[in-house]
Amino acid sequence: MPAKLSVNVNAIAMLRNRRDLPWPSLERLGAIALAAGAHGLTVHPRPDQRHVRFSDLPILRELTAGWSPYAEFNVEGYPSEDFLDLVLKTQPDQVTLVPDDPSQSTSDHGWNFVQHEKLLTDVVARLHSRIKRVSLFADPDSDEVQIAAARRIGADRIELYTGPYGATFADPVKAQEELSKLETTGKLAGAAGLEVNAGHDLTVENLPGLCEAVPDLAEVSIGHALIADSLEFGLSETVKRFIHACIC
Repeated sequence: MPAKLSVNVNAIAMLRNRRDLPWPSLERLGAIALAAGAHGLTVHPRPDQRHVRFSDLPILRELTAGWSPYAEFNVEGYPSEDFLDLVLKTQPDQVTLVPDDPSQSTSDHGWNFVQHEKLLTDVVARLHSRIKRVSLFADPDSDEVQIAAARRIGADRIELYTGPYGATFADPVKAQEELSKLETTGKLAGAAGLEVNAGHDLTVENLPGLCEAVPDLAEVSIGHALIADSLEFGLSETVKRFIHACIC
């Protein structure tokens, strides 16, 4: 079965936040993505709200909930008290926990599940009281010990951090090395009873290789490359619309 696509709208939010204006609208563009066949929407609210704002979450939650019984809303973040309060109030379909420092520009590593087992066990149990699925961000080379700890923690899924794979766009040999790591970790997760998501720097070009290496991939979360492609392949038509609007 093909992996489902969740569109990460953080990059859209970052563009919107450059001006004190209501566009681009996350709700409108999220609806376009869902209408085009996306399975759901992903956000990563950070403490300084430099991307998605806390006020965006109930709007996007309502959008996905009303779209279809199958559309899902995924919220990523570090499990601070403020984040946990936010997601328990919003009740997305999936919460993805990441080990980010608030100052990081983007996620760049997975959890050490052994080191943080107590913290994550308590957090996952708390989330499961109101959230149906919890995923944990995992390094692409997580070994059997780490995956076993993720299972003990009570996670439903792991999300493979695919940044190192995405960074190999100019080196096919290195790309294959990274795919081998992802394949091994994906198999370990499946054997442990965990479903597998993936995300970070995935593109139209490198996604097929990942899906082949991890054939049971449940979901991919993509934002940056999707927005970049939208600018490239949709800009021409938009320029024409503005030129037409200039005709007085």
